[in-house]
Amino acid sequence: MSIQQKSADKRHDMGAAAMRTYPNISRSWGLKEHEAARLLGVPDSTYRRWKKAPEAAHLDVNHLERMSLILGIYKALHILLPNKQAADSWLARPNSNPLFAGHPPRDRLLNGQVSDLYVVRQHLDAVRGGGHA
Repeated sequence: MSIQQKSADKRHDMGAAAMRTYPNISRSWGLKEHEAARLLGVPDSTYRRWKKAPEAAHLDVNHLERMSLILGIYKALHILLPNKQAADSWLARPNSNPLFAGHPPRDRLLNGQVSDLYVVRQHLDAVRGGGHA
């Protein structure tokens, strides 16, 4: 088996695992299906197909990057806010941090840009280092 084939197989396995997990995260965050699709950077129909059959999902490097950031955000929230309700609702609550300008962090995420996922993930990582969410 070539290195390229091994890489493709690993990406497929990671994508399938992520697509088994992601719908639960998006539900926890109260995202509508089209919002969950937007975070992944895919059309609604693609998200529905991947959600229905995770093993058939073909996530490219961009989708895996988005998924990694989303999973990191989810994990950071549950570390910072051990109460599940507080962690899951953080994205939907208005936030006075200048990064969010009084809007819920979810609004920034739903801009659909990978950079917005990075900003939220970096913010939460900084908070884990001693700041405030």
